[in-house]
Amino acid sequence: MLTLNILDYSPIDEGTNARQALLQTTELARYADKLGYHRFWVAEHHNVLSVAGSSPEMLMMHLATATKSIRIGSGGVMLPHYSPYKVAENFRMLEALHPNRIDLGIGRSPSYQIVNLALNETKGKRVSYEQQIQDLAKFLSNHTFENHRFNSLVATPVIETTPEMWMLGTGKDSAKMAAENGTAYAFAHFAKPSKAGLDAIAHYRKDFKPSLLLKRPKVMIAVFAIIAETTEKAMELAQAFDLWLLFVESATPPPYYPSIQTAKNRGFSFVEKEKVLQNRKRMIIGNAEQVKEEIKQIAELYQTNEITIIPNFYGADNRIEGISLLAQAFGLHQ
Repeated sequence: MLTLNILDYSPIDEGTNARQALLQTTELARYADKLGYHRFWVAEHHNVLSVAGSSPEMLMMHLATATKSIRIGSGGVMLPHYSPYKVAENFRMLEALHPNRIDLGIGRSPSYQIVNLALNETKGKRVSYEQQIQDLAKFLSNHTFENHRFNSLVATPVIETTPEMWMLGTGKDSAKMAAENGTAYAFAHFAKPSKAGLDAIAHYRKDFKPSLLLKRPKVMIAVFAIIAETTEKAMELAQAFDLWLLFVESATPPPYYPSIQTAKNRGFSFVEKEKVLQNRKRMIIGNAEQVKEEIKQIAELYQTNEITIIPNFYGADNRIEGISLLAQAFGLHQ
């Protein structure tokens, strides 16, 4: 059976503010929990004023308390900015309070230069990303490696369960590191929907080394999905999403997610229309049955039973309706 998850950015819809966006994320998580989704992840974005998700660990604690059984995770923590030891302790604390419900997704997506400077200006010599992953796996499992420079160091609290560790990526490098360290692997199809993803996952499965964190390879595929009651409504929502993607990549993006009406009124230039066509390859758009069929095709393509949708489209009510329609189409609540 196909497992469905949600990754939410906490978009700040036009006419709302950041507090409202975070409360809307909370409500979306509650609905996802009731509807039968397996995981609800939140993102880490810095200096993107149209989304409120900047600190996944903090938001995760709130969401785990606000929900009952759905797994709560990060999609993801940008590890190069942080100490693996501190990240491990944050997530062991989450796991201690919400056992068997916490996912640690990690990545290294580049951010604005000023963000990198602000997050790292007090640091001296950095260790490599590969070393950080090894350190994090050691601290999460509290395994003792004889040759590790922090061999005797224990990440607290000491608990009986361990958060799931997921490597996020878009190609062979991340897949290779996930395989070597025995972590689960989440491929960002929404970022790079190409044959490279199939190759990366094939390498991950072939080279996977069992670890204290995971015995067998586990793959998740993440996709942008816009679901509405009708195809026509989904296409309207997609037009607003098209504009948001253009805004995010512009020099002076507005501090909000544009409405359907704003997208209709503004329109697109010839150059923007070309970019929109490229971006449309990154998303699934349609009514619930149409989106369901495309999700099934992607799952078959990647030979996985776990798909994460990113319902990053305008309107809190629209997002709740979209995930509800999709849950009904898949029979999740049954």
